[in-house]
Amino acid sequence: MIRIFNQYVSPKSVLLMFTESALIALALLCALRLRFWSNPDEIDALIHFPDIAVQGLVIIITIQLCFYYSDLYNLNVLRGRSEQLISLGQSLYYIFPGLLIGRGTFLISVLLVGAFVTLNRVALDHAWQVAAPKQNIVILGTREMALNVARELTARDDLNISLVGFIDAKSDELSPAEKLFGHPVIGVAEDLERLALEYRVARIVVAMEDRRGRMPVQQLVRLRVQGVRVEDAHSIMSSLTGRIWLESIHPSWFVFSDGFHRSQLNLAVKRALDLSFGIFGLVLSLPLMALVAIAVKLDSKGPAIFRQERVGLGGKTFEVLKFRSMRVDAEEANGAQWAAKDDPRTTRVGRFIRKFRLDELPQFINVIRGEMSFVGPRPERPIFVEQLRKDISYYDERHSVRPGLTGWAQVQYAYGATVEDAYRKLEYDLFYLKNMSVFFDSVIVLKTIRTVLTGHGGR
Repeated sequence: MIRIFNQYVSPKSVLLMFTESALIALALLCALRLRFWSNPDEIDALIHFPDIAVQGLVIIITIQLCFYYSDLYNLNVLRGRSEQLISLGQSLYYIFPGLLIGRGTFLISVLLVGAFVTLNRVALDHAWQVAAPKQNIVILGTREMALNVARELTARDDLNISLVGFIDAKSDELSPAEKLFGHPVIGVAEDLERLALEYRVARIVVAMEDRRGRMPVQQLVRLRVQGVRVEDAHSIMSSLTGRIWLESIHPSWFVFSDGFHRSQLNLAVKRALDLSFGIFGLVLSLPLMALVAIAVKLDSKGPAIFRQERVGLGGKTFEVLKFRSMRVDAEEANGAQWAAKDDPRTTRVGRFIRKFRLDELPQFINVIRGEMSFVGPRPERPIFVEQLRKDISYYDERHSVRPGLTGWAQVQYAYGATVEDAYRKLEYDLFYLKNMSVFFDSVIVLKTIRTVLTGHGGR
């Protein structure tokens, strides 16, 4: 297992991405040779640096983005060969960089890419089974936290790991013959060192709710020195799910865990990028915004732009700008309330622009003003914030950064309309705060583009 932005990513996915980038480049060169095989002078005229390198890079990135948006690198989603072939066909359908290299060469390239990628995945699947044996993992603990870890580990077939079983804290609690979540209790904590050697354990996950006087510290130290990875349950759950599990976390975890770095340089770079892309996005979207504004005005009475008070950086309030998607009297009867699925207060145009997030376009102005960032926790209304502060621990921590046009919670979790949804989204927001960086922001933007294109998650 490897980590990217503190999330476990399949090494096989990374290997596929690199090998397929090389195969796409090979397909382009082969296509040029086949297209002009009888005219060597034409090939020499086309293949010269740096133009061919720039064109090739653009095409490789375009195709790889299409693969990414078709889930070809999400091996936890793609289970069978037929699913991979369907996703490959869908991704190639959306590739249109043909004008860069000519239609004939492009068509040959696409056919070769499809063939090369399919053969590469078949070969890599067979090679992976032989050359990449699974890592054995044991879970130290047998209660709810341990079961949660087991559930998440067994759901990730793409990580090339094998859960050997559980190790009980005390010998008088469970029988070694008993099974939890389909896996055996292989022994007790006092035999940890022997069990790790016997089962060739590469990783130990400590998932004990009560560690006082029960955790085999000396054995864990010796195993750690011998090269066995020892991980805390909260940290591994965070890496597996992309969120901070708040149900059983202690304040000390926030204090002593890695992450939550906020250097002034990173904050300055983030703000500079926000300002640059905010201006660029506003100028680029002005024609579309004009069309949306006209549609909103024609569809229902009221202003096109809707202003609403939200809570931002440091708990200060500001007015967020949105295209109006609801009737002007939406809250006259029952007051402030969360938007719900198929909300009857939404207008016809409103349903469309909310689905594809077009109602958020005026917030480029909030970004330029410095009230918002491109990426960050979504700002909430003050009346809801007051309620959530009382109901959810650590809720105010999300106000330690500027709120965002989009965020990790928005691309990972469906639209929330309850306190429970706000709780779950806070877990994703805290994960973002822990791993905040310009590169992580870029990943979130890529996921947001996919959300906008598919209309997934909007209400």
